[in-house]
Amino acid sequence: MLLLLIVAGLGVVTLLVILFAPHIRKYAAGGVCSSTASLDGKVALITGANTGIGKETALELAVRGARVIMACRNVDKGEEAADSIRAAHPEAQVEVRELDLADTCSIRAFAQKFLGGERRVSAPPPPPSPRAALLSLGTPHSGHVFLSFFGLRPFFSEVNSLHILINNAGVMMCPYTKTIDGFEMHIGVNHLGHFLLTSLLIGLLKRSAPARIVVVSSLAHNFGWIRFHDLHSQGSYNSGLAYCQSKLANVLFTRECARKLKGTDVTVNSVHPGTVNSDLTRHSTLMTIFFTVFSTFLKTPREGAQTSIYCAVADELHSISGKHFSDCAPAFVAPQGRSEDTARRLWAASCELLGIEWD
Repeated sequence: MLLLLIVAGLGVVTLLVILFAPHIRKYAAGGVCSSTASLDGKVALITGANTGIGKETALELAVRGARVIMACRNVDKGEEAADSIRAAHPEAQVEVRELDLADTCSIRAFAQKFLGGERRVSAPPPPPSPRAALLSLGTPHSGHVFLSFFGLRPFFSEVNSLHILINNAGVMMCPYTKTIDGFEMHIGVNHLGHFLLTSLLIGLLKRSAPARIVVVSSLAHNFGWIRFHDLHSQGSYNSGLAYCQSKLANVLFTRECARKLKGTDVTVNSVHPGTVNSDLTRHSTLMTIFFTVFSTFLKTPREGAQTSIYCAVADELHSISGKHFSDCAPAFVAPQGRSEDTARRLWAASCELLGIEWD
């Protein structure tokens, strides 16, 4: 009898999901960026832009006319993503540069090349056929295809300005590992890596003002606490809590950075992209299964990118700074994410760990 009731209940739930699927999908999609702002002449830098919401954000900003630098750990995957954007939109100005946020040497090297203008030649993905290379001449990106045919990467022109920085890359629920510099991976990549990158580029952002910084955080910040006594989880480790701590760090960084940038015409806001069906859950088998089964209730990467895009382009946000957004609207911040004292302490601790001064 109990078994029959369970089966019947599952059947009813399944039927309801099927019947209301369009409404569920529309609700799950969340807010949409309705801004039509053009980004002609603007330069945008997006970390982790080879996949998920980062790639979708890069695509949208490029379509709006921005020159988009896709900062990726895996250059080959980044080039594949850039090629797919160019294939869909031949006029898109996208280029890939190597950046490993788990290695401060890589971050510093990236910033040095970015600020000085990088000219790199390296091994390409598989080349096109001679016919494709010849036919490509005269198209907006003929240079990319023609150089790849001869085994070269395209030259990167100098970057003289930076109007949009989107700290998008991240890791989630990793087994306990450390970055090259000995930081716990979540706090090292999600917070400290972006902290260092932003500090190195802040001068250029100020000179390019008005400029915007967008920090991708998460609703998970609500469940995080900054464990100053054990920031790298050496005493005990829980991958979920480590992730939550790093996302809270993103919110606190946004708050303190906005305070320090007041009056510079450089704004910084954090976003919760929503629960997005992406490969971010690859380290958790349980979450991967859960996301697969309940994919109808999750956002697509394009839907998840909407709030990042909104904070990067919306005219009404030109003077808004230090806020948190979700579904293209102001969002709730947990009490621990509103603590000015915690934000200042984390800022000082981050500078000490990275060996930098940023007042």
